[in-house]
Amino acid sequence: MNAAKVKLFVLTQWDRVGAWAAIGSGLVFLIVGYSRVQGMIYPGQQLPYLLSAGIGGLFLLGIGVMLWLSADMRDEWHKLDSIERAILEQGMAWTPAAAPERKVVESNRKAVAQRATTGG
Repeated sequence: MNAAKVKLFVLTQWDRVGAWAAIGSGLVFLIVGYSRVQGMIYPGQQLPYLLSAGIGGLFLLGIGVMLWLSADMRDEWHKLDSIERAILEQGMAWTPAAAPERKVVESNRKAVAQRATTGG
C-alpha cells in the first residue's frame, strides 16, 4: 500500500482507526500496569499503578468500543440512505396514506369508540 491509499483509508475510516488506536493503547496501559503491580505485596504500593494504568486503560478501551460502534452505526445510516435514494429514484416515494398501520389504528379507534358508546 502506498502513502496515498493509507491516507485515504485513514481519512475515510477515521473512527475505526481511532478505535483501534484507543483499544491498543488501553491494552498497553493494562499490561504495563499489571507488570508493575505484579511483584508488589502492599496495596499502598499498587494503588498508583492501579489508578493510572488500570483506570486509564479501561477508559481507553471504552473510548475504542464507542468509536467502533459509532463507525458501525454510520455504515448502517449510509446503507439506509442509499436504499432511500434508490426508492426515490424509482418514483416509489412513501406517503403517510400508504402506511397500512394507519388504517389499522383508525379501525381500532372506531371499534373502541363504538364499544364505549354501546356499553359492551
